Amino acid sequence: MKIELNGKNTHIPDNATIDVLLESMGYKDQRVAVEVNQQVIPRGEHISFILSASDKVEIIHAVGGG
Repeated sequence: MKIELNGKNTHIPDNATIDVLLESMGYKDQRVAVEVNQQVIPRGEHISFILSASDKVEIIHAVGGG
């Protein structure tokens, strides 16, 4: 199915969860914030939140610096 991920059309497996998406992108063990359709999804819900076709997903990860 197709979603919009960080502003780009992206194909993901049907019934994929946020957790599956993060793992496929290499973010599995990183601190990230995920927003779906302008709603922040708590980290504890990533494993059970199933994405739908045409969802708009934003993934934001922290970058250290000083």
